[in-house]
Amino acid sequence: MGLGVGILLVAVGAVLAFAVNVSTHSGVDIHTVGLILLAVGGFGILLSMIFWSSWGGPAYWSSRRRTYVDHGPPPA
Repeated sequence: MGLGVGILLVAVGAVLAFAVNVSTHSGVDIHTVGLILLAVGGFGILLSMIFWSSWGGPAYWSSRRRTYVDHGPPPA
């Protein structure tokens, strides 16, 4: 799960948990579903941020390619 999916889950979960005022007869509590989506989205954002910093972010590989050092021809 990426950062965008985590933010989407948090947004949908917040709407379901705090803005929807509907009671269902099928036994599904919309507020509980919203809180679960909030928790899963927050956990996904946290994991995404942890792995983002450990990998160095998106510019890590492009900066490594620009620092190429030519040591000259191989020894004979």
